[in-house]
Amino acid sequence: MAVYALTGFSLVSLLSFGYLSWDWMKPSLVADVATDPMEKSLPPTFTRPPHIIFILTDDQGYHDIGYHGSDIQTPTLDRLAAEGVKLENYYIQPICTPSRSQLITGRYQIHTGLQHSIIRPRQPNCLPLDQVTLPQKLQEAGYSTHMVGKWHLGFYKKECLPTRRGFDTFLGSLTGNVDYYTYDNCDGPGVCGYDLHEGEDVAWDQSGKYSTFLYTQRVSKILASHSPKEPIFIYVAFQAVHTPLQSPKEYIYRYRSMGNVARRKYAAMVTCMDEAVKNITWALKKYGYYDNSVIVFSTDNGGQTFSGGSNWPLRGRKGTYWEGGVRGIGFVHSPLIKRKRRTSWALVHITDWYPTLVSLARGNLSNVQGLDGYDVWPAISEGKESPRTEILHNIDPLYNHAKYGSLEDGFGIWNTAVQASIRVGEWKLLTGDPGYSDWIPPQTLTNFPGSWWNLERLTDGLRKSVWLFNITADPYERYDLSEQRPDVVRTLLTRLVHYNRTAIPVRYPAENPRAHPDFNGGAWGPWASEDDGEEWEGGREPLKSRNKKKKCKICKLRSFFRKLNTRLMSNRI
Repeated sequence: MAVYALTGFSLVSLLSFGYLSWDWMKPSLVADVATDPMEKSLPPTFTRPPHIIFILTDDQGYHDIGYHGSDIQTPTLDRLAAEGVKLENYYIQPICTPSRSQLITGRYQIHTGLQHSIIRPRQPNCLPLDQVTLPQKLQEAGYSTHMVGKWHLGFYKKECLPTRRGFDTFLGSLTGNVDYYTYDNCDGPGVCGYDLHEGEDVAWDQSGKYSTFLYTQRVSKILASHSPKEPIFIYVAFQAVHTPLQSPKEYIYRYRSMGNVARRKYAAMVTCMDEAVKNITWALKKYGYYDNSVIVFSTDNGGQTFSGGSNWPLRGRKGTYWEGGVRGIGFVHSPLIKRKRRTSWALVHITDWYPTLVSLARGNLSNVQGLDGYDVWPAISEGKESPRTEILHNIDPLYNHAKYGSLEDGFGIWNTAVQASIRVGEWKLLTGDPGYSDWIPPQTLTNFPGSWWNLERLTDGLRKSVWLFNITADPYERYDLSEQRPDVVRTLLTRLVHYNRTAIPVRYPAENPRAHPDFNGGAWGPWASEDDGEEWEGGREPLKSRNKKKKCKICKLRSFFRKLNTRLMSNRI
């Protein structure tokens, strides 16, 4: 029998705050909003393909939105979700690259070779070039396609860049995280470079502008210069609210009473992002797009709890296969939805956006084979049953094998030391090491530093390698049923075996010294030639004499912008 221990406070204190009594089906948090019967009537028939705005936030925790009972102010997101369809059975991936790759390709990680970790800045790796991407399919359907924000799908050669993968324009960063003002990113001591790009060029002149503001202004500019009579797709991949925790001080001031410093800064960043979405929505209306638009909002993975995020009451955090790592915030807002103002419990996964959006755009999917996603628009718009019945969260053969896992524990058909997770119907199975497994309440319960350590901790199960949960009945993963239901465990292990047979080899090449920004003008960017193989790992040294003058000029330019940025930031926190 599981033994639970509380660190930092008592169970009684949690109940007094109402956190453990949080009802999964509480009407004020996730149920349908009362609406006039006339609002159930069908919207105007699609007369032309809709404009599609896909907004992806980075590291926003499941709890960190107003309608999930958060202490963080998100009035815009709350309103858009309330007027649209909230997705409360929506799944993403536990870390950045996997979620983005599955959104862009409609395929599980095991089918793109990206099933292990993320694409790191110095790796000769990127989204496989043989994959036809979502924006490419939308281009085929006559859409103008634009990306603003974080790419994180590889850039070691130019063919990997967003503008070569289906986007007409791009403004954003190529790596996983950058400074919100200077756009510098360090991939280890002394391995630092500038990372803000306009198309395929380095955008040195944009340094000093807070990224959430910069990206929102770019979206508005795109809408202003385009005709609403022509379909447009804008992928807005906010850097917010990933670390570093940086926000204009006027947003931090709103949370000055919040004792936990990390949570305070994080909350400010979420609210700033919420206002950015408000400005994007306003621009859609101002320039005539809104009435024929579909706005999709999604997080990319669970919140990072030691950086201010909260996934309460779910178990786990970013980087884990517990619900706190893979259950996302998601909603769709559109005048074109037939049944608005409701909550959908249809099973939806991030791979589903590919076929759903291409179908909405009246694109052709007949020539795309092997998609793992489903068209879920009827489930979202009309309340029909989801065509999806299962989700492969992942199979990662390279992740550290669980010490106590074995083929014997997997009924002779699956090595339970391997990190894997799958959901079939109401059942969820995890094997190997699923990652950090505690339940961490919101970080505002106490005012002393390090208060994120206030958590409920599972003290047994350290020798386990198999877990089974009925997610419908137990969404917080408190009751492991693997010993009571070995029949279900065997069934789900069989499904893992099935998927594993379709997996392609993992793409995770060694880092290459040629990628160092010092050899590339001081910025992160492509370093391999177009003639090099798709997983180029050449180790030749760059011609220092050829780059010396260029590097010197770039250094002077960077020094100028650093000094200017220091002055600009003197009034910021």
